[in-house]
Amino acid sequence: MKSIAALHDVVTPWSDGLEPSDAELDAIEREMPLIEARVELLDAQVTVLDRTPSVLDERRIRRARRKVLAARRALTNRAAVVTVSMPGGAA
Repeated sequence: MKSIAALHDVVTPWSDGLEPSDAELDAIEREMPLIEARVELLDAQVTVLDRTPSVLDERRIRRARRKVLAARRALTNRAAVVTVSMPGGAA
């Protein structure tokens, strides 16, 4: 029986291109408030999976949903401003 370790380089050759580029890291950084808001919402939803949500749980979920919507709106508005201010953008 052959070991997969011996074939590792054949299956997935290592490349310097596997690291994210600066542009990709910048995009992740711009989207981080939305990512954190979604994680907070998911955490609130997971908390009540096995029980009936209390009033505080419902409030926490509503607050997390509003935070996701606000982060999504801010990200969309920021993208719209960048698109309009760039040469050749829709004016």
